[in-house]
Amino acid sequence: MANLRLKNIKKSFAGQIALDNLNLDIEDGEFFVILGHTGAGKTTILRCIAGLEQPEQGEIYMDDELISNLSPATRDVAFVFQEHILYPHMTVYENMAFPLRPRGHSESAINSRVVEIAEMLHIKHLLGREPSQLSGGETQRVGLGRAMVRQPKVFLMDEPISALDAKLRAEMRAEIKWRQRQTGITTLYVTHDQTEAMSMADRIAILKDGDVMQVGTATEVYHSPANLFVADFIGNPSINLIPCKVSAFEDEYMQISLLDHLQYQITEAEIVKQLARMDRDCELILGIHPEDISLEDIGLEDRQNMDDISAEIYESEPLGAETIVDLNLGKSERGEMVILKVRTSPDFDKAVGQMVAIKFDQKQLFFFDAITGEAIR
Repeated sequence: MANLRLKNIKKSFAGQIALDNLNLDIEDGEFFVILGHTGAGKTTILRCIAGLEQPEQGEIYMDDELISNLSPATRDVAFVFQEHILYPHMTVYENMAFPLRPRGHSESAINSRVVEIAEMLHIKHLLGREPSQLSGGETQRVGLGRAMVRQPKVFLMDEPISALDAKLRAEMRAEIKWRQRQTGITTLYVTHDQTEAMSMADRIAILKDGDVMQVGTATEVYHSPANLFVADFIGNPSINLIPCKVSAFEDEYMQISLLDHLQYQITEAEIVKQLARMDRDCELILGIHPEDISLEDIGLEDRQNMDDISAEIYESEPLGAETIVDLNLGKSERGEMVILKVRTSPDFDKAVGQMVAIKFDQKQLFFFDAITGEAIR
């Protein structure tokens, strides 16, 4: 077990910046997930920690000891690569046992350890096979097992379950997290899958173009996103983001204009206080999660006089446990249709084309600066 600290790390490839003055602190025993799109720099972070890449700038510490110039073999980390390469002339059992043999373990101890990990990964029946007889998913599980038989100070896992089917991925998420809790080994886990990140991490670092956008728990990044990128990246369906401007301000409420044609009144005191600092007509983005919106019936006679926003149902997606409803709010300044997604109950029965009243939970509203993308706190 160990803590890790990455300080001012910079790395580029052929003039293209992969990591841009990156700083991270990972606590001893933490399951820390690095989440980002392909090409964000996630794997490069792991390779720098393992010593497989040398940063052009910055320092890496393990247990407060500088390890930036140590060889990979002396860093006491186990790397689970996205592309698992097994020794083709060895059986699955021998592949998994290989990291333990130079460490002087007895054959009985090696066998016990290999079988334990194989059972956890559902590959005990594969132990006698050779790599050429394995599927892609089986190969990935064996590669994961070969790393997990060790007891290093730090595990580095690069999308280790991405090749598995959905059901097995869900099982493996729980198994990997359970085992990490039992051993207490500090683990850095890289993924582009937000479900993996949210369900497994003690904390998440969200990466964009080699730069850390936010670090926090799953709850923190979901309910307190630092900027538009984080807000839009986290959540399925994604957060609704609507261009708006402050059109009127009073002591106890604020009027905002959505898409320049929908007027909406905000009475939540904390939100009014936040927006009171903003200039009138400054460009903002309103954010709200699909589950924080409710829909109500409206009568034909009420449509012209109602104070709430109304919209037409554009599409409805029944998903069994819930229904996702798409509402057509109108068009943006660029002429693009703006769709509002709402998470509703599975028995939602309103028809496409029907008008509904939209109720926002104002305690759950977010506002972002449309120019900088930063959250307004």
